[in-house]
Amino acid sequence: MSNSERTAGGLLGSLAGKAKEAVGSLTGNDALQREGRLQEAGSEAELQARRDQAEAARREQEAELGRQEVETELERERLANELTAQQREQRAEADRRAAELHAEADRQRQEAGAEAQREDDLAAVQASEDAAERERIQSARTEVKLERQALEAEDEARNAEEEEAR
Repeated sequence: MSNSERTAGGLLGSLAGKAKEAVGSLTGNDALQREGRLQEAGSEAELQARRDQAEAARREQEAELGRQEVETELERERLANELTAQQREQRAEADRRAAELHAEADRQRQEAGAEAQREDDLAAVQASEDAAERERIQSARTEVKLERQALEAEDEARNAEEEEAR
């Protein structure tokens, strides 16, 4: 068979091969019959190869889709982990700020308590000093009174001596 006698493959080639086989069988031309069978088998093989190629392409697309799904899932998990880490960091920062505020409030309460205690201590010292001053003044008054009484007694004693001496 020459190249010019070849017929297209695929379904058309299969039909042409059957036709050649039938004509060769009817005419008793074994070569044409054999050529028809070969062309039909080649066309069938070509059709099967096309089906196999289409199936391989479909499987490749499925595999690519599966790979993309895995990548998408991995990216989703990475983003979820990243979000969880960010939320953890935000909670830790909020906890740290709350602890700082609590510590500042405690410090202010302690300072206010210390200031109140200092003021109470100052008031107690002032009251003690005031009481001591009052006591000193009272003692000074008593001393002055006693000195006056002593002077008066001395004057009376002197007067009494002068009268007795007279």
